[in-house]
Amino acid sequence: MPVNNDSLKKKHTIPFKEKGKAIYNLIRPELPLAGGICVIAGQIIVLHTLPTLFIGLMGFLTGFFISGAAMITNDYFDIEVDRVNHPQRPLPSGKISINELIIITGLFSIAGFITAGLLGLVTLIFAIIVWIIAISYNWRFKEYGLLGNMMVGISVASFFIFGGTSVGGLTNGLIWIFGILAFIFDLGEEIAADAMDMVGDKERSAKTLALLHGKQYALLISVSLFTLFVGVSLIPIVIGWLSTLYLLIFLPLDLSIIYLSIKLYKSQTVEDGHRIIRLLYILLTIFIMAFVLISII
Repeated sequence: MPVNNDSLKKKHTIPFKEKGKAIYNLIRPELPLAGGICVIAGQIIVLHTLPTLFIGLMGFLTGFFISGAAMITNDYFDIEVDRVNHPQRPLPSGKISINELIIITGLFSIAGFITAGLLGLVTLIFAIIVWIIAISYNWRFKEYGLLGNMMVGISVASFFIFGGTSVGGLTNGLIWIFGILAFIFDLGEEIAADAMDMVGDKERSAKTLALLHGKQYALLISVSLFTLFVGVSLIPIVIGWLSTLYLLIFLPLDLSIIYLSIKLYKSQTVEDGHRIIRLLYILLTIFIMAFVLISII
């Protein structure tokens, strides 16, 4: 996508403190941090204990840097939309130049590949594949509706599986169940979010399920996916991969997801829908933390 770099430059030098804040807002570290935590969770799911400091640190940094590179490039490809909707963002405001963005993206990408490579050849290849999927989504497939939603879901699931792979658990059934759960949950969330963002997506000519078939149809698909999540979540306990002790966290999670899914389908406003989606994410985060804690104990 051609961008006039000159139009993004400020006529004065950006103060160091302001530049640092702009870089922070460009990276949005809370999401890369979540990527790193998902990798650690994947390692613990396979090991049922904490990984060594080196393996845990390299895994976390890989998740952080690869996710960070995806976040940064997203701003590049969204610049025309951000000029209108979010002119205060680092790139359209001129606080970060195109050249600086390219340098930061390169540093994050290389750092992610190095940390993945230190864990082995398989993890390096895995990291490169995840990076390609994330960048491809930002570049081309964001407007492709369900296909784009699925690419995001695959990216999220990949961090769990990458974590398992980094400790020799590529063929571990439990890590793949968690990867599938992450994919199903994120796909449901993405479709629901599209149903709440129909106005903006229509301006971008996005081919979302909500725009193609209507808001309630998209929400019904989303609720169906969350219901599927509940069913899949019980598989490890039913087949004996996890003890019944884990029902203490799975049952409250599943019942809460069912309740919030119904609330989501009946939501009347965009604000209410986004609030419920946020609650679902918070709920899943608490579940992951509780699962990891029980596994370590």
